[in-house]
Amino acid sequence: MEVDKVETQQQQKQKQVHLFYCVESEELARNVAAHSELITLQSINWRNFDDGFPNLFINNAENLRGQHVAFLASFSSPGVIFEQLSVIYALPRLFVASFSLVLPFFPTGSFERMEEEGDVATAFTMARILSNIPISRGGPTSLVIYDIHALQERFYFGDHVLPLFVTGIPLLKQRLHQLPESDKIVVAFPDDGAWKRFHKLLDHFPMVVCAKVREGDKRIVRIKEGNPAGCHVVIVDDLVQSGGTLIECQKVLAAHGAAKVSAYVTHGVFPKRSWERFTHKDNGMENAFAYFWITDSCPHTVKAITNKPPFEVLSLAGSIADALQI
Repeated sequence: MEVDKVETQQQQKQKQVHLFYCVESEELARNVAAHSELITLQSINWRNFDDGFPNLFINNAENLRGQHVAFLASFSSPGVIFEQLSVIYALPRLFVASFSLVLPFFPTGSFERMEEEGDVATAFTMARILSNIPISRGGPTSLVIYDIHALQERFYFGDHVLPLFVTGIPLLKQRLHQLPESDKIVVAFPDDGAWKRFHKLLDHFPMVVCAKVREGDKRIVRIKEGNPAGCHVVIVDDLVQSGGTLIECQKVLAAHGAAKVSAYVTHGVFPKRSWERFTHKDNGMENAFAYFWITDSCPHTVKAITNKPPFEVLSLAGSIADALQI
């Protein structure tokens, strides 16, 4: 009887979630729904008027009253943010029981500080916009973000949202344990910032910390501590743009005797197809990275690198499904 009572209580705690999504996040949304019978996909008509401004329609809106609703967003460029914000602001006003916004990649996260008067910290601007999402009947919006660039950005958000900061590191750890010779893995960080962010999540691996030092007019990557010799070294960071720092780290690690070098970033941004410099081809880089793991937080990149070694995608779908039950 007690077991049945506990199971019933657990079932009551679980909630049926209606998940909407933007166009480019459709594949990820379908994967999230495949992870849980408690998630039902819903759709939006993403259209434009002749002048280019959004003409949007939320399907099944009249049946959302009293339901738990979520939206899977992707702010991949300024051009798609306005139409998604229009939907994000509309959904909580449909008398829903609760509203969750999943924004796997917070795109302005690396622009979080002012170094001189006149700099605009657009991370703060974005946080203010999201902080003004209307409150639903269930209270403030739950905002799910993965590996935000600077941890202090949690304080940029106002009281109308409840930010939930999640990490993709468990996906990496699971993948590393599947590799042969997993006992020969060393984790490397490209700078102190990455070490501060991730080292507690990976503390059962030996570690190497790199640093950029100034030599004349150049900034050179050096090993600050740790020994990569004879090991499979995995460089870990939150995001990659051009990839220049990762390549310099790989060169230094290889020069210090690393048997293999791989990389993991949660967010593979790769503007201007900069992922191409990492693919296995006859340009001298073919053996530079054994694996390059990214998550599916940036859908455009996922489509571009599919079936292109050394890239592998570690999906956030299961993690997102779990977060929607919190």
